[in-house]
Amino acid sequence: MFKRILPLFIGTLFSSLSYASSPTYVTVEEAKAYQAQQELPEISKQFNLLISDFTKQLQTYQANKQGSQKLTALVISTAEQLWQQAISHLQTKQTFDDRALYWGRLQLATVLRTSPAFHYLNKQEQSELMFQFELASRGNNDVSFTKNTDKKILLTGFDPFFLHRNIAQSNPSGIAAMTFDGMVVEHNGVTAEIQTLMVPVRFSDFDQGMIETMLTPVFKSNDIDMITTVSMGRSDFDLERFPGLRRSSVAPGNLGVYTGANSKNPLIPYLHDKLLTGPEFVEFSLPITAMKQAKGKYKINDNRSVETLEQGKFDATSLAQLDNQTAVQGGGGGYLSNEISYRSILLRDKYQPQLPVGHIHTPRIKEWKKQEVTDIVEQIKTMLTQSISAL
Repeated sequence: MFKRILPLFIGTLFSSLSYASSPTYVTVEEAKAYQAQQELPEISKQFNLLISDFTKQLQTYQANKQGSQKLTALVISTAEQLWQQAISHLQTKQTFDDRALYWGRLQLATVLRTSPAFHYLNKQEQSELMFQFELASRGNNDVSFTKNTDKKILLTGFDPFFLHRNIAQSNPSGIAAMTFDGMVVEHNGVTAEIQTLMVPVRFSDFDQGMIETMLTPVFKSNDIDMITTVSMGRSDFDLERFPGLRRSSVAPGNLGVYTGANSKNPLIPYLHDKLLTGPEFVEFSLPITAMKQAKGKYKINDNRSVETLEQGKFDATSLAQLDNQTAVQGGGGGYLSNEISYRSILLRDKYQPQLPVGHIHTPRIKEWKKQEVTDIVEQIKTMLTQSISAL
């Protein structure tokens, strides 16, 4: 399946592009799919039929313009099938496991990237096609509120990450997204439908505007009642009050890329080819009082912790207190959890300033255990349910 594999150090070359420049190369992240097939065979083979069918269909495409148009349609259709099949399998079987979707996506991406049909495209066309594949396989083409409920909630989760430490790693936020997609919840006679998206753990996708691409149409529709971004975090649940503009984490993303940022040198991320523009800190607007009433195994914290170059770490009492400060870490830290929160709130301020928007950090897991992730996901569901009456 893999024609060539990039050495791990090549991952540092992907700081400005999500995808390798050579059509014969797969990314560092995709290369890990081979390891997963060896160590997690039951999880990795869940979508073998879809992958096999996709491989056979790719072989029928000729290297011409008509073929490239059909190729795009095939890629998007297959990516949508992956998302839909993964959601259906998890919800029907109640597996509470996000890993098959993650590894299935990487296997499909590898098949596409190493196919002759993909080689015919120029570099820009390859990048655009892979971007469309990513969006479709992450539920972006499937966001549709059809249940005729009183309220509408959009929730995002993240892929597994830090796979260089544990190839079997899972992410409770991704499990929540897959579990809740299309779900209807009710509180005191008020109903809400939940639609979800899955987000990559890659700095370059954020720089290329994936979050804005996913969320801007939802904000502009004026037909949404709450947007909640979710990621894996600390020991309990944290509702992240004050996201910050800059990256400061020294941890790599799933492409093995290090941004060069740290606590002494926090860096502003990009939006396309320009630095992201916004205040150093923003404030979330989730219905925190209602959410904190959600009973479960874990505490739910109103996390006001921030770090600035001027004052170091402290708990901020208000957004005004953060004026004239340089963000090092927001409540969500200095990694992509903080950043998705910041970017979504920036969109809120632009399109729907009164809309409840904010980030939930889940308890951290070291390995996938069904009961542990079930407890986390069920408490997130209760938090969302409790919030309905406040929307």
